[in-house]
Amino acid sequence: MGDRWSLLIVRDLVFAGLRTYKEFLSGEEGIATNILADRLASLQAAGLITSERDPEDGRKLVYRLTAKGFDLAPVLLELGRWAVKYEAGVRRPEPLRLWEAEGEAFLTQLRKERLPEPLATAGARKKSPAR
Repeated sequence: MGDRWSLLIVRDLVFAGLRTYKEFLSGEEGIATNILADRLASLQAAGLITSERDPEDGRKLVYRLTAKGFDLAPVLLELGRWAVKYEAGVRRPEPLRLWEAEGEAFLTQLRKERLPEPLATAGARKKSPAR
């Protein structure tokens, strides 16, 4: 977690919902392909993210936060709060506003959105007939 790219990847998984290599690569920060591949592998090795094949396109990997990775959300929000307070020209982003207004309720809702069931299970449920 000691480099900016790892924090940005976790940030994007938590708040932007980015999930594929291509989505991370097209981010405005302009991460290089070799750096992205290395950081994704490092985050996986640290147990902060997992990857699985996309059930709709088996060529793609979909990256997801683990509970351990999601637990970094308050840290990222507090870093954002610090930046708004001390860095000139930094705007208060919407997730930070929600964190300040709703606190744990915001994190609980975000956790439900970002830590859903595994893709294979979700795909199997969608394909089964409704009763």
